[in-house]
Amino acid sequence: MIGIIEYGSGNVAAIMNLLKQKKIDHFLSSNPTELRQADRFLLPGVGAFDPTIAHLTGSGILDTLRDEVHGKGKRILGICVGMHLLSQGSDEGQRDGLDWVPGRVRKIDASSLTTRPHLPHMGWNAVTLNGEEPLFSGIDAKRGFYFLHSYYFDVAAEGNVLARVNYGRDLPCAVRNGNVYGVQFHPEKSHSNGMRLIQNFAELS
Repeated sequence: MIGIIEYGSGNVAAIMNLLKQKKIDHFLSSNPTELRQADRFLLPGVGAFDPTIAHLTGSGILDTLRDEVHGKGKRILGICVGMHLLSQGSDEGQRDGLDWVPGRVRKIDASSLTTRPHLPHMGWNAVTLNGEEPLFSGIDAKRGFYFLHSYYFDVAAEGNVLARVNYGRDLPCAVRNGNVYGVQFHPEKSHSNGMRLIQNFAELS
């Protein structure tokens, strides 16, 4: 059972529709006690780093996630800003991140993007997988995923990078540290590839 964390993010309806299409058991909740009933979590993200961390902290959801994910080893998948929260912090804000995947979120330097200098990075892009990973089983990497972002996760250890996207230069776009996963792209906007990735996450043992 996937618990979708509700904190005012704008893309939960699309995520729920995807899960319904794949007949994956799930529920949406902003209640810290209810969320403990899930066996894994989706942390969506449309918004800014600091307000999102502040809301999760003030609502008690962050304590639940620390107990269930960090303490009990339940899996979590962060999407876009949800992935950024897994870091140690972000150039977008002042607050500390969860520090579950070592590294820091940084703004893409548009001046360094000689081939595609526009921000935000928006639209479909192929990805390059960093070895075999069950989360990407059956994924068409050349077709890729839908992106919408101006920040990227500058991951501290190469071993935590699952995939990269080239936008002027190679940028990490999927990360993993044990039971903690994050993707920069939006699976809910990525058609069959996105559906397959979410199904893979739901079936990880």
